[in-house]
Amino acid sequence: MIWPQNYDPVGNGWISTILAAAPVVVMLGGLGLLHMRAHIAALAGLAVALLIAIAVYGMPTGSAFAAAGFGAAYGLLPIGWIVLNIIFLYQLTNECGQFEIMRNSIARITDDSRLQLLLIAFCFGAFFEGAAGFGTPVAVTGAMLIGLGFTRLQASGLSLIANTAPVAFGALGTPLLTLSAITGLPLLELSAMVGRQMTIFCIIVPFWLLVAYCGWRRTLEVWPAVLVTGLTFGLAQLAISNLHGPWLTAVGSALLTILVLIGFLRVWKPRSVMHVNDAPLSKGDSRAVEEEMAEERVHPDAEHPTPAAVRKAWMPWLILTVMIFVWGLPFVKTGLDALFKPSFAVPLLDGMVQRMPPVVAAPEVEGAVFNLNLFSATGSGILLAAIFSGFLLGMRPAQIVGTYARSLKLVAPSLLTIAAMLALGYVTRFAGIDATMGLAFAGTGVLYPFFGTMLGWLGVAVTGSDTASNVLFGSLQKITSQQLGLPPILMAGANSAGGVMGKMIDAQSIVVASTATKWFGAEGKILRYVLVHSIALGMMMGGLVMLMAYVPPFTDWVVK
Repeated sequence: MIWPQNYDPVGNGWISTILAAAPVVVMLGGLGLLHMRAHIAALAGLAVALLIAIAVYGMPTGSAFAAAGFGAAYGLLPIGWIVLNIIFLYQLTNECGQFEIMRNSIARITDDSRLQLLLIAFCFGAFFEGAAGFGTPVAVTGAMLIGLGFTRLQASGLSLIANTAPVAFGALGTPLLTLSAITGLPLLELSAMVGRQMTIFCIIVPFWLLVAYCGWRRTLEVWPAVLVTGLTFGLAQLAISNLHGPWLTAVGSALLTILVLIGFLRVWKPRSVMHVNDAPLSKGDSRAVEEEMAEERVHPDAEHPTPAAVRKAWMPWLILTVMIFVWGLPFVKTGLDALFKPSFAVPLLDGMVQRMPPVVAAPEVEGAVFNLNLFSATGSGILLAAIFSGFLLGMRPAQIVGTYARSLKLVAPSLLTIAAMLALGYVTRFAGIDATMGLAFAGTGVLYPFFGTMLGWLGVAVTGSDTASNVLFGSLQKITSQQLGLPPILMAGANSAGGVMGKMIDAQSIVVASTATKWFGAEGKILRYVLVHSIALGMMMGGLVMLMAYVPPFTDWVVK
């Protein structure tokens, strides 16, 4: 029997919305206020979500638990699979001494920590987001920043802040491909719209990143490099998204920005160099945290490696880059899936839940099929890159296996956390809890462009994915904008563009960051570090969408 979702189960919109928000409040409150371990906070939020889904929304018990299992499975593959294997690669290079050499080679490009942050967290992170997404950029750049001497708090938080500008075009345009499929809006128009909405923020984010790291005064000392980075990335993303489409927007913009920034640093140097250990920690941290962070700083030496040593040290990461890019190509994924991609309909869930208007135009049965696409998963490409690199670095098979076992032991708690958080997200989705919160935003009338953008922010903060947020709220954005006389292309794009600002606080990304930096149990500290940045940038995006909706000449930016 099909169960129809009910978005106002208690007959009072305000009370239903408060109850719908409870699982997220419990999870984030447990992390940020009660200092719970991440897996405990996630399990607490999941328990509340199951209780509300069953007792308040009337979801069949079997379907609710099936949704939790479905989400947990998705958390392990593809997301947990990426985290495990990127840490494996990092451990291999670290045990061979290659990571230290690579770190010192970056210092040869520039020994200024502000410029290193731009190059790694923003530029490299954007490339990995564009090629793979799903936590890969935060995992890679967090590990790299730790190797350069950034504290664990800085490496985690700054990687999350930097991973905003390319998210809407991440994983070779997957979020917008999904949004187009959900809304029926033209893909190229959505790509152009989001590119225009993100251009200003592509310029803002590099400045924001450095101010969060070292303050305004020290940021202004390197403003030419920051401006070159932001302008190059923003204009490239605008051009590619409007003239070509979403597929190569983030990847192409990132590659061009890396080349331009490295070339610029060959002819321009800051007047004073800021070494990483000169950077102040966040004012919001207590003295105890500051002391803990100071002890965890890595103190890079000043030794300059030989060119041959540099090539060898960078080899695993170049192999990783090529492998991730190849693994993301559609025809490669299709070919690998043809070899092995068993699918499993989730019992008690597949075809058993029906989304209802006004979230969708007409009643729509939800599918729940788990695809075990192990061969085409990005994590599998990372695993092959790591194994291949291990052999090229001269490691024996027994050493590689031993390193993998240690890596698995290291990330096991994080895998549990990711599984629990994705289980919570799937329960809220299939129960219609997320739609209740979405409809509350939709009732804001003339202010809807602002709150609709924040709905996208909320969707990513809860689900951990811009793609998932577009699935949840894309149709709602289109329907509501049509009812209010707003351009559907504007609000559908705003869902994705606003969502990128929620990426830094989603629990999945925070766990990936804490795992990559080996700062287990500190997820709450990371959340507090990035929360204000996420809210502020989300509200700024909402303000821009308001201008594009009502105020000339901003209205001319809307794709016609």
